[in-house]
Amino acid sequence: QLALVESGGDLVQPGGSLRLSCVASGPMKYVTIGWFRQAPGKEREMVSCITARGRITHQAESAKGRFTTYRENDKKTAYLQMNNLNVEDTAVYYCAAEGPCGDYRGYTYRYWGQGTQVNVSS
Repeated sequence: QLALVESGGDLVQPGGSLRLSCVASGPMKYVTIGWFRQAPGKEREMVSCITARGRITHQAESAKGRFTTYRENDKKTAYLQMNNLNVEDTAVYYCAAEGPCGDYRGYTYRYWGQGTQVNVSS
């Protein structure tokens, strides 16, 4: 079993930045980490995915150039750095572990955090 806890969500103005953290309860160095988000009335979507070796294999088009993800396995933590946020980025953000980066909806990911709310508003 692997428990994940996200943090870092907040209310931010358009153009602002946030860094989300995902802390695992156990070793995570062998698993892929996916970052997902779900806005009200919309389907969950993968924002970014980072393999166990730290290779970013997927980023949503809306995230490219603005978001980056990285991990510190010794700290059992993955991060989603989000810059130049806009109102369309408002959503609950989740990290998930042990699933394929090609699963853009997260249907097969085994472990999920509880989510952290990001609100972008002026």
